[in-house]
Amino acid sequence: ELGWISKVYVNRPAVVRHAEQIKNWKTVKGNWQAAWLLKAVTCIDLTTLSGDDTPSNVQRLCFKAKHPIREDLLKALDMHDKGITVGAVCVYPARVSDAVNTLKAAGCNIPVASVAAGFPAGQTPLETKLTEIRLAVEYGAREIDIVISRSLVLTGQWEGLYEEIRLCRAACGEAHMKTILATGELGSLANVYKASMIAMMAGSDFIKTSTGKEVENATFPVGIVMMRAIKEYYWQTGYKVVGFKPAGGIRTAREAITWLMLVKEELGVEWLTPELFRLGASSLLGDIEQQIFYHVTGTYALQHELAVA
Repeated sequence: ELGWISKVYVNRPAVVRHAEQIKNWKTVKGNWQAAWLLKAVTCIDLTTLSGDDTPSNVQRLCFKAKHPIREDLLKALDMHDKGITVGAVCVYPARVSDAVNTLKAAGCNIPVASVAAGFPAGQTPLETKLTEIRLAVEYGAREIDIVISRSLVLTGQWEGLYEEIRLCRAACGEAHMKTILATGELGSLANVYKASMIAMMAGSDFIKTSTGKEVENATFPVGIVMMRAIKEYYWQTGYKVVGFKPAGGIRTAREAITWLMLVKEELGVEWLTPELFRLGASSLLGDIEQQIFYHVTGTYALQHELAVA
């Protein structure tokens, strides 16, 4: 619906001002903090996207995904029987089979997500992107994180962007599709809003900020704009099941809680579930476990005490 796109206007000063206020929000303490951190754990897409990934370090990642917080710490919080795991394990297509087989052997139903469609640059022919998606699904990925062609946004080819995402959605089949907008490379907040709308119109299950490989990744101004787009899309269509995923540069427990609080403010409590909110991160879980350790023991863990983090 190009009529929506042509009328988009983003009040950048107001968005930036709101983002600065968010940075100054007081965080929760004590048991409330521990509860929010455990909620954050269940929404993490635990990720390894390195050129030196091997079957062994993917297996290690899967073990951590099933046991994100040490069992004794969970028992101290009376949360050991609540089935706390991360939201998904995210890897390259070539490592999907390793992750699927490891989680299956562990008797674990954590979904495996795979980046695809020319990740991270998106500078790949469409036919190659679609083939990569189909292969990742064939290997067992239940979630696909595609990346859009930024040139289509920067040159205003909105119908072309819609068609590309629509074809990717079809290639995903039964797998959920998260559309990475690479917001740091879109040029303006108005383009972020427009790309978010197009991605939802084309059938995306999630819209995601970044690949984690850009110079600028998940920021609060971008998050506000994308969540407002989700809200507007819901108001216009009644379709309430589009999720949001900030990714890239989220490394501390405090940042994770702030993102959760922002989602609660902008979209509501119903979005604070793994089905509608994910945090893309590789090192975040280590800091969250460190904070849980401190909450339970009153001291920070030594390196060997959280060795699998």
